[in-house]
Amino acid sequence: MAKIVGLPKLSPTMEEGTLAKWVKKEGDALAVDDLVAEVETDKATMEWRALDKGVLLKILVPEGTTLKPDQPVAIIGNAGEDISALVAQASGGASAPSDAGPAAAPESGSRAPVSGPASGSGSPAPVSGSGSGPGPGSASGSPAPESGRVAASPLVRKLARENDIDLRTVTGTGPHGRIIKRDLDGAEHGTASKAAAAAPKSSATFAFSGGASGSFERLEPVRQPVSQMRKVIARRLTESKQTVPHFYLTIDVDAQPLLDARAVINTQLEESGVKISVNDLIVKACAIALRRVPECNASFMGTELLFHQVVDISVAVAVPDGLLTPVVRDADKKGVAAISAEIKELAGRAKNKKLKPEEMQNGTFSISNLGMFGIENFSAVINPPEGAILAVGTVRDEPIVKDGAIVAGKRMRMTLSCDHRVVDGAVGAKYLAALKKILEAPISMIV
Repeated sequence: MAKIVGLPKLSPTMEEGTLAKWVKKEGDALAVDDLVAEVETDKATMEWRALDKGVLLKILVPEGTTLKPDQPVAIIGNAGEDISALVAQASGGASAPSDAGPAAAPESGSRAPVSGPASGSGSPAPVSGSGSGPGPGSASGSPAPESGRVAASPLVRKLARENDIDLRTVTGTGPHGRIIKRDLDGAEHGTASKAAAAAPKSSATFAFSGGASGSFERLEPVRQPVSQMRKVIARRLTESKQTVPHFYLTIDVDAQPLLDARAVINTQLEESGVKISVNDLIVKACAIALRRVPECNASFMGTELLFHQVVDISVAVAVPDGLLTPVVRDADKKGVAAISAEIKELAGRAKNKKLKPEEMQNGTFSISNLGMFGIENFSAVINPPEGAILAVGTVRDEPIVKDGAIVAGKRMRMTLSCDHRVVDGAVGAKYLAALKKILEAPISMIV
């Protein structure tokens, strides 16, 4: 018997999702566990697989539609069934939410990233806007997109940016003129650049020293709706800074032994094609230091403190829509080469939004590395309920005194942000001392 199928809730934290791609088409047979569609959430693009067998009789929403869980998306049943009543029911009773609605609120234990990007993860990426306007199946009288604003999903906006398409030149065939993925197929590439060149301009006169003046053309600002991921990041950042009592401890490390160790390891691994980074060694060192100072491997949970018996390191990774924190599980027990391979694999899938929710949850300590951008020192925001996060700066050339003489040295500054409810100043200082000792004598990682 035919039935209306709602958008499945693909993770405990999913409050809404964008139907990014239909894998099956109308008339296709479905078996249990067949891939039906890909759904884009605030954290990842996830797979929707069939729970029952049947035939996909009707697709109720086009690609690019943003919906809340359980809102009608398809009708599944037996071939040849009359589904006219179900189609009328779905179109008359479903109302897709606006992308500009409330941000998804992760449940306890699920955290959106709140710190800077990690080494090897790429640069902080521009925010991807999400469209406004209801999805298909909306009741009559639903508001159309506000004047002057292009209605399109985050996926469509991402594809438009990648292909240099100005969405203002595209005619949307979705509900209320919403632009969907297939609308981009015939769009002219390069229209975004042309639109920027022809953007509204205003003239302003500026006074220079000496009384000279000149007239300059000024482009109007580009407005983008806030993406779901950015909404969650903004909320989590605000919660962390307002509710977690941060304090900061900074230490300066002699980085030369670490660089020497990296060179030796990479030479040994040259034939295998594996190449480790300084950040890989830092992740390993942090994990060992947490074993030596387990008081820092803790979380404040309101009525109790959790002292974790595992060392799971969250590594901040920049992605096109914001930031994710994939977790390296049991980092203290893994070799540096294994950690390096895992970080590369997780970071790659993070950028493609292919991480599973459980791969981004329940870390016990975070690392954020901006050293590749030349940043010498910064303070990162704690990722609750973790008790601390380490911010890593660049390796810098600096004169140092060695055996009474001034010589060239390599230094690296790191700042530990601590939650004072669970990590006291002396505990944080003890942890940094242990970490410094490991980094300045890398052989101790394997002894």
